[in-house]
Amino acid sequence: MAAPNLKNPTTIIGITTSVGIGTTSIVGILTNTESSNKVFKINSIFVANVDGINSVDISISIIRGGTDRYLAKTISVPADATQIISTKETYFYLEENVGIRAQASAADDVDITISYEEIS
Repeated sequence: MAAPNLKNPTTIIGITTSVGIGTTSIVGILTNTESSNKVFKINSIFVANVDGINSVDISISIIRGGTDRYLAKTISVPADATQIISTKETYFYLEENVGIRAQASAADDVDITISYEEIS
Protein backbone atom coordinates (compact mmCIF):
# COMPACT_ATOMS: atom_id res chain seq x y z
CA MET A 1 0.00 0.00 0.00
CA ALA A 2 1.51 3.24 -1.16
CA ALA A 3 -0.88 6.16 -1.24
CA PRO A 4 0.28 8.94 -3.57
CA ASN A 5 1.76 12.18 -2.38
CA LEU A 6 -1.16 14.61 -2.45
CA LYS A 7 1.15 17.61 -2.64
CA ASN A 8 2.65 16.53 -5.99
CA PRO A 9 0.32 14.04 -7.71
CA THR A 10 1.18 12.64 -11.12
CA THR A 11 -2.41 12.37 -12.36
CA ILE A 12 -5.83 13.63 -11.23
CA ILE A 13 -8.80 12.25 -13.15
CA GLY A 14 -12.34 13.49 -12.49
CA ILE A 15 -14.94 10.72 -12.57
CA THR A 16 -18.70 10.61 -12.11
CA THR A 17 -20.34 7.22 -11.81
CA SER A 18 -23.93 6.14 -11.21
CA VAL A 19 -25.23 2.83 -9.93
CA GLY A 20 -28.70 1.45 -9.39
CA ILE A 21 -29.34 -0.60 -6.26
CA GLY A 22 -31.17 -3.72 -7.43
CA THR A 23 -31.37 -5.44 -4.06
CA THR A 24 -32.14 -4.78 -0.41
CA SER A 25 -28.79 -6.30 0.63
CA ILE A 26 -25.78 -4.11 1.33
CA VAL A 27 -23.68 -3.78 -1.85
CA GLY A 28 -20.40 -2.18 -2.86
CA ILE A 29 -20.81 0.94 -4.99
CA LEU A 30 -17.20 2.16 -5.19
CA THR A 31 -13.94 0.46 -4.17
CA ASN A 32 -10.35 1.63 -4.20
CA THR A 33 -8.59 -1.68 -4.65
CA GLU A 34 -5.61 -2.84 -2.64
CA SER A 35 -2.26 -1.78 -4.15
CA SER A 36 -3.93 0.63 -6.60
CA ASN A 37 -1.39 3.34 -5.71
CA LYS A 38 -4.31 5.77 -5.84
CA VAL A 39 -6.48 7.74 -3.47
CA PHE A 40 -10.05 8.76 -4.33
CA LYS A 41 -11.20 12.21 -3.26
CA ILE A 42 -14.97 11.84 -2.90
CA ASN A 43 -16.56 15.16 -3.85
CA SER A 44 -20.26 14.27 -3.79
CA ILE A 45 -22.74 11.48 -3.25
CA PHE A 46 -26.38 11.87 -4.34
CA VAL A 47 -29.16 9.36 -3.77
CA ALA A 48 -32.21 9.57 -6.06
CA ASN A 49 -35.45 7.74 -5.33
CA VAL A 50 -36.75 6.76 -8.76
CA ASP A 51 -40.01 5.30 -7.42
CA GLY A 52 -42.84 7.68 -8.20
CA ILE A 53 -45.05 6.59 -5.30
CA ASN A 54 -43.13 5.24 -2.28
CA SER A 55 -40.33 6.59 -0.13
CA VAL A 56 -37.21 4.48 0.36
CA ASP A 57 -34.70 4.26 3.21
CA ILE A 58 -31.00 4.44 2.32
CA SER A 59 -27.82 3.76 4.27
CA ILE A 60 -24.32 4.60 3.02
CA SER A 61 -21.18 3.28 4.70
CA ILE A 62 -17.42 3.15 4.35
CA ILE A 63 -16.03 -0.37 4.67
CA ARG A 64 -12.50 -0.87 5.95
CA GLY A 65 -11.14 -4.17 7.21
CA GLY A 66 -14.57 -5.79 7.01
CA THR A 67 -16.24 -3.16 9.23
CA ASP A 68 -18.87 -0.71 8.00
CA ARG A 69 -18.89 2.82 9.42
CA TYR A 70 -21.90 4.83 8.35
CA LEU A 71 -21.99 8.21 6.61
CA ALA A 72 -25.78 8.00 6.53
CA LYS A 73 -28.02 5.49 8.25
CA THR A 74 -31.65 4.74 7.38
CA ILE A 75 -32.38 8.12 5.77
CA SER A 76 -35.83 8.31 4.21
CA VAL A 77 -35.82 9.64 0.64
CA PRO A 78 -39.32 10.66 -0.54
CA ALA A 79 -40.71 9.45 -3.87
CA ASP A 80 -39.17 11.24 -6.87
CA ALA A 81 -36.70 13.10 -4.62
CA THR A 82 -32.93 13.29 -4.19
CA GLN A 83 -30.96 13.24 -0.94
CA ILE A 84 -27.50 14.79 -0.81
CA ILE A 85 -25.22 12.61 1.32
CA SER A 86 -21.94 14.44 0.77
CA THR A 87 -20.83 17.54 -1.15
CA LYS A 88 -17.53 19.09 -2.17
CA GLU A 89 -17.60 21.06 1.10
CA THR A 90 -17.62 17.77 3.03
CA TYR A 91 -15.24 15.81 0.79
CA PHE A 92 -13.30 12.85 2.14
CA TYR A 93 -10.61 10.48 0.91
CA LEU A 94 -11.00 6.81 0.07
CA GLU A 95 -7.67 5.08 0.64
CA GLU A 96 -6.49 1.80 -0.84
CA ASN A 97 -8.49 -1.27 0.14
CA VAL A 98 -11.43 0.86 1.32
CA GLY A 99 -14.88 1.04 -0.25
CA ILE A 100 -18.27 2.67 -0.12
CA ARG A 101 -21.35 0.49 0.28
CA ALA A 102 -25.08 1.16 0.15
CA GLN A 103 -28.26 -0.52 1.29
CA ALA A 104 -31.80 0.42 0.28
CA SER A 105 -35.08 -0.68 1.82
CA ALA A 106 -36.54 -1.44 -1.63
CA ALA A 107 -34.87 -3.01 -4.66
CA ASP A 108 -34.65 -1.06 -7.93
CA ASP A 109 -35.88 2.22 -6.34
CA VAL A 110 -32.53 3.98 -5.81
CA ASP A 111 -29.89 5.45 -8.10
CA ILE A 112 -26.67 6.68 -6.50
CA THR A 113 -24.31 9.11 -8.20
CA ILE A 114 -20.76 9.61 -6.93
CA SER A 115 -18.40 12.29 -8.21
CA TYR A 116 -14.75 11.82 -7.29
CA GLU A 117 -11.16 12.47 -8.26
CA GLU A 118 -8.79 9.55 -8.81
CA ILE A 119 -5.37 10.76 -7.67
CA SER A 120 -2.10 8.96 -8.42
